[in-house]
Amino acid sequence: MQRFLDSLNEPQRNAVTLPAQHALILAGAGSGKTRVLTTRIAWLIATGQASPQGVLAVTFTNKAAREMNTRLAAMLPISTRGMWIGTFHGLCNRMLRAHHRDAALPQTFQILDSADQLGAIKRMCKRLGVDDERYPPRNIQYFVNSAKEQGLRAPDVEVVDDINRHYVELYAEYDAQCQREGVVDFAELLLRSFELLGRNQLLREHYQARFRHILVDEFQDTNVLQYRWLKLLAGTDNAIFAVGDDDQSIYAFRGANVGNMAAFEREFQVRNLIKLEQNYRSHGHILDCANRLIRNNESRLGKNLWTDAGEGEPVRVYEAMSDALEARWLVEEVRSLVAEGGMRSDIAVLYRSNAQSRVIEHALVAQGIPYRVYGGLRFFERAEIKHALAYLRLIANPHDDGAFLRVVNFPARGIGARSLEALGDVAASAGCSLRDACASLGGAAGSRLSTFIGLIDGLATETRELPLPALIEQVVQRSGLRQHYENEREGEERLENLRELVNAAVAFLAEEGIGQDVPANAGVAIADVPADGLLAAAGDGVDVLDAAGPDGARSTPLAEFLGHASLAAGENQAGEGADALQLMTVHSAKGLEFRVVFMTGLEEGLFPHENSSAEPGGLEEERRLMYVAITRARERLYLSYSQTRMLHGQTRYGLKSRFIDELPPESLKWLTPRGTGRMGTWHDATGWPARSVPAGSGSPATRDRGTGLRIGQAVEHARFGEGVVMEIEGRGDDARAQINFGPSGIKWLALSVAKLTPL
Repeated sequence: MQRFLDSLNEPQRNAVTLPAQHALILAGAGSGKTRVLTTRIAWLIATGQASPQGVLAVTFTNKAAREMNTRLAAMLPISTRGMWIGTFHGLCNRMLRAHHRDAALPQTFQILDSADQLGAIKRMCKRLGVDDERYPPRNIQYFVNSAKEQGLRAPDVEVVDDINRHYVELYAEYDAQCQREGVVDFAELLLRSFELLGRNQLLREHYQARFRHILVDEFQDTNVLQYRWLKLLAGTDNAIFAVGDDDQSIYAFRGANVGNMAAFEREFQVRNLIKLEQNYRSHGHILDCANRLIRNNESRLGKNLWTDAGEGEPVRVYEAMSDALEARWLVEEVRSLVAEGGMRSDIAVLYRSNAQSRVIEHALVAQGIPYRVYGGLRFFERAEIKHALAYLRLIANPHDDGAFLRVVNFPARGIGARSLEALGDVAASAGCSLRDACASLGGAAGSRLSTFIGLIDGLATETRELPLPALIEQVVQRSGLRQHYENEREGEERLENLRELVNAAVAFLAEEGIGQDVPANAGVAIADVPADGLLAAAGDGVDVLDAAGPDGARSTPLAEFLGHASLAAGENQAGEGADALQLMTVHSAKGLEFRVVFMTGLEEGLFPHENSSAEPGGLEEERRLMYVAITRARERLYLSYSQTRMLHGQTRYGLKSRFIDELPPESLKWLTPRGTGRMGTWHDATGWPARSVPAGSGSPATRDRGTGLRIGQAVEHARFGEGVVMEIEGRGDDARAQINFGPSGIKWLALSVAKLTPL
């Protein structure tokens, strides 16, 4: 037995060898919780306290279940095939298969995934004639799943108004449809299993007698119904071994209830609470930042991570003048790390929301650095972006059949597959585009197609004189895309991406040297040089706006932007197994670790997210999310934020995240100046490191150069108020000034962007 324990530290051994009683193991990030869980199972079996069939182990992912099985097979001379190790859904599916008659299900019942469930709801709505504008199918899906995760059937849901009453009625009808068809969705698996155990005493006692030991991984992510299911299965005599970290509970939006850990300790009168605090992943400075940050949360059970690996490198903090320069700086840091022998695949770039990836992706493509978006799609490959681009393509070319098919019935206009099949036959026979073939169809389908064509023609007319960013905003609004995603309960992220598309257009015009007031469909010549070479070409005396391609053809900003989007979607796609930079949201990074981590966009309103202040416990969950981000890093951690960021096509000034102020100053290394007398490296307008500058010590040569400002001059800013110029660097459009705004702090502002009024 000792061989199981030799590789464990003292708290881990204590957890593994606990008696058969309820236990709560607070397992910090990188503290070896999977090893503890697996060794606990092996210990119970090897010491004869449990048989392989007498253990129930619940994980949150199939990957974790497979890893646990693999480790157990290597530790014990047994087959793990018959063991009950799996996710909540997987275990409930197994139970329902074994007792399908008692559960009122056919033996061959099928499971609906999320997409199948949405399709079933849409069929129901069509059959009942439900107004899908007033009751969007995705909202119905959200309502049904939320109710089931609370353990509520339709009659149990409280009716508060007429709209709510209709959702309850649709829930009941959906349940009846699924029962008729012999199918269950994911939420139904758990609810049906819970109901089965609750009403069938013999079955409940059978499983309680069988599973004397119940082990649960990621306990902080359990929802209300999962916790109730565990309580029902445990009865009064069984032992629950719960492993989790309340500081890493970040899935409240999925129904996770961080309070389950405290409730478990209280309701089960847990006497065995063990903290796994030794971290085997990160160096000391990184852990010091994580510990200091999370102490600001009041609702936590409490622990303090430590390591014997040494302090390591300090956490690097970078303040950029703009989000574009933040991305360029990041790219140069990545290139330096790779040049030093590092692997791109061991570097992760994290962000709070998916929309933030666009500007980073653009910088990576420009420098030819392969990357992979983990757990999501590249910006220009996301469905909502493709929909918007399809409308833009139809404005640029109304005979684009691919774009036509993508959005002719999105948002839904009642144009079905049969009508489109008939339309395709007409177009093929006549040798014309789908648009031209529309005139040949009569009846309701012809009328709806005619309305769609009228929409496209109207958009083309209305936006003819609009610059590209305004054109995109108009298309998103008039096409119905905005309203469609506003009606989706989880559509905010898609709306953020659509807003970021406007920012992409602004950035594109700037790179191409096209004025933002130039109409998107105006004939503007584009120099036949790469995008990242345009500014250099202009500096060499080439007039970018007046230059034409090799054949003298002149393009339009809209057409050029669409070409840019197509290229960006396909460029630098890392092949399978290729060494590629990892891009992901912090939520997607949970459970992963990397040698180097960049945490970007650390500004108030972005991280913590602006919505967090309006939700109970929202700020604490955002702080836990930041804690997760910090603890992904093994050796080096970068934190960055930007003074200005493009939002809705407009430059906005931001304040650095409060989370940076909550970190220990002694563990930070600032890469940019932070105030008078502080030394730091700043980056010029190209994004390249320029030199080290003691703030407030600029030479006379860097204090004028046509800026119109002087050291010591009083100025006023619309957001930050009155301030005093402390330093000026650069010249002309590339100049920036360091200004002391008193209560608002000391800030570096790009003078080409900032609106300063001399006082």
